[in-house]
Amino acid sequence: MPAPATKLRIKSPALLVAESGADRAGHGLKRTMGLFQLICFGVGAIVGTGIFVGLSDSVAQAGPAVVVSFVLAAITCVFTALSFAELGGAIPVSGSSYSFAYAGLGETTAFLVGWCLLLEYGISISAVAVGWSQYVNELLDSLFGHQLPAALSAGPGDGGFVNLPAVIVIAMACVLLVRGVRESARATAAMAAVKLTILLAFCVIGYSAFKDGNLTPFSPAGLGGIGAGTTAAFFSYIGFDAITTAGEEAKNPRRDIPVAILVCMGVVTLLYCAVALAAIGAIGADEVGGRPAALSYVVNQVTGSSIGGAVVAFGAVVAIASVVLAVMYGQSRILMSMSRDGLVPRVFEKVSPRTSTPVAGTLIIAIVFAIPAAFASLDAVVNLCTIGTLAVMAVVNLAVLALRRREPGLTRTFRVPFYPVAPLLGIGFCLYLMYETGWTTWLQFAVFLAVGLGVYAAYGRRHSRLAATAAAPSATVATEVAEAMAAGTLTAELTADVVEAAR
Repeated sequence: MPAPATKLRIKSPALLVAESGADRAGHGLKRTMGLFQLICFGVGAIVGTGIFVGLSDSVAQAGPAVVVSFVLAAITCVFTALSFAELGGAIPVSGSSYSFAYAGLGETTAFLVGWCLLLEYGISISAVAVGWSQYVNELLDSLFGHQLPAALSAGPGDGGFVNLPAVIVIAMACVLLVRGVRESARATAAMAAVKLTILLAFCVIGYSAFKDGNLTPFSPAGLGGIGAGTTAAFFSYIGFDAITTAGEEAKNPRRDIPVAILVCMGVVTLLYCAVALAAIGAIGADEVGGRPAALSYVVNQVTGSSIGGAVVAFGAVVAIASVVLAVMYGQSRILMSMSRDGLVPRVFEKVSPRTSTPVAGTLIIAIVFAIPAAFASLDAVVNLCTIGTLAVMAVVNLAVLALRRREPGLTRTFRVPFYPVAPLLGIGFCLYLMYETGWTTWLQFAVFLAVGLGVYAAYGRRHSRLAATAAAPSATVATEVAEAMAAGTLTAELTADVVEAAR
């Protein structure tokens, strides 16, 4: 097969936008999400299992210094969030970091980014669903004094047979997503309001019982504990990148996506630190660390009643369900973009004319990731998910550096401040947290990437539509230019890009 224009098979930002229709009506998708919906979607994707379930794990590692761990994890994410904001405004397409890597670093890197996103989003969906099951049991116990039997609320690795609630929450999210993005956005906004209200109420209760002595010793495990806590806390922030997957369904993506990312990161960081301090200050790090449904336990201990714990458990059920919904949405849009480029099977790019959603792709995602949620113990792969996510974030920072050099004239509605220091710091923090995951995780990640390269060589590279453009340039160029002319988006930059790709 003839090689495309460059050995790296780089796809220009203008061509990505033209192919997706991101500045027009979208690739069969409807523009229904405004700034408020995008912010709610971001909060819905981030705030969930990490704070309701994962807080106890972070506290067990770092003690009261978990607040420092949350701040360090936030700093890592903030530098990368700035890069996402720049690229999300400049290349407003559904592919998110996959498309950013395609434009900045080439097809092979883009495929591996998409491969890591399958891990990040897929494991997140399954792990979050398992966390939802824990809080469903906590809620049932608080309200009725009974829980689901272990056989129906845990997988074989956790002493049960099948985790039925985990399957149910994935199925509910799937139904909402296939109905339409408007319905999903409304549900996400409602759930975001509920969980923020409950977390703020938790802070009020926790600070009413705050004791300074519960914060000492502040860092019982020293810097090593803070570092381990930071790696654990990082999982709490996974999901902010999902905002950029709404690039083709946002009403004004070039303006609203950067704003939504920055607002979400600020709100979530403040909220996490406030909740962690409230929990530890109320009953102490030893009581919080390693305890399932820790927030409900804190409220029960402070109030001496199970009613408050039931309210928190209800908030967790709502919060975690919203994360499943938002992450499944992001996964379906990433696969849609990869399918559009020919790197995964075409079934994922098909959009229903009735609902304007990728129905088949969403159903496949739900089925595939409901299986590990139902039967597998996911603790062993959480670190693998973390290192894969950090690698993707490092690549996004690299893409900013590459595109600033290669595409200086690209329209950027937001620019990373303190360039190039900020993206370089983002890369540095990502590498530090990747180092903290340990050598066994690195070994697992190397095997995972090797499998991804094998899949790319066997399928993606052979079916790449960018490569097909080089093989049959005249028809492809004519099609691209004709579509752009019909939409009124033909520019000198786009014309030069498609002509260069045809050489």
